[in-house]
Amino acid sequence: MQHFQDFYRRIAGTDLSPWLEVLPAQLAEWHKQNKTDLDKWQRLLEKLPAIHPTDVDLLSQVRVGSDSDATPYEQKQIVGLLQQFKPWRKGPFHIHGVHIDTEWRSDWKWDRVLPHLSPLAGRSVLDVGCGSGYHLWRMRGEGAKLAVGVDPYPLFLMQFMILNHFIGDDSVFQLPVGIEALPALKSFDTVFSMGVLYHRKSPLDFLQQLKSLLRKDGELVLETLVVDGDEHTVLLPGERYAQMRNVWFIPSVAALENWLTRVGFSDIRTVDVSTTSVDEQRSTEWMRTHSLKDFLDPNDLSKTIEGYPAPVRAVTIAKA
Repeated sequence: MQHFQDFYRRIAGTDLSPWLEVLPAQLAEWHKQNKTDLDKWQRLLEKLPAIHPTDVDLLSQVRVGSDSDATPYEQKQIVGLLQQFKPWRKGPFHIHGVHIDTEWRSDWKWDRVLPHLSPLAGRSVLDVGCGSGYHLWRMRGEGAKLAVGVDPYPLFLMQFMILNHFIGDDSVFQLPVGIEALPALKSFDTVFSMGVLYHRKSPLDFLQQLKSLLRKDGELVLETLVVDGDEHTVLLPGERYAQMRNVWFIPSVAALENWLTRVGFSDIRTVDVSTTSVDEQRSTEWMRTHSLKDFLDPNDLSKTIEGYPAPVRAVTIAKA
């Protein structure tokens, strides 16, 4: 993909250049494994209309142009093509008057995180488990000089490519690899990991991997599920948590901070703890399957349908 070639050129000769020793082979293998779907999606991407936006807002939202930039036919064309890439989980996005009302109000999460960050202007940032890349655009809106997201799922990359088709920013990239495929680059100024830790079978190894990607004194921004309790409290759910199969460890805030200390982070501070509401995560026309309200006890919204505490998320910031 041309997107990958552009990224190779962008990092050549920089502190990230050691990544080039492994990345091209990894992406070639990924393309080989997903060729059928990628060929189909690529044909759809090529049908997207080329529209010059009057403006792009990545600071207060992710909005490209306005409804006056596109003809009614082009707007219908955009809707029809983008619906071929459902479900849209992270957003929302506004593309020439078309509102993609995603399952998650990811802008709400960003509003909770942003006030506590070191300024992103001029920094190189990495988002691990970036989904469709919503937060990459918001990071760029805050002035990040390079915003890179990694997530192995092909559909998420295609959704990112749709936005990039309309925005056309050569400082924002998404790569379909997992964190386990990344070398210890020790080069990013800020590393984000939002909504990933509880999906990892070995959370301490995961935190160590995140640390290995940061330069000295670089900033980790970690958002994850938490439970009430002291430094010894960690929930290990059964087969499912809120109907998710791949949830392994949900720590208390105190336990999470202890984990971060044990792997060598410093200046650790939890800056926000918020209950996830059914207004923040819900079904929409862009994601029609079950969502949070279907995963909570209908008689007690403080519990999941399995009887565990309902989702509460914490934002913790630390330095490498």
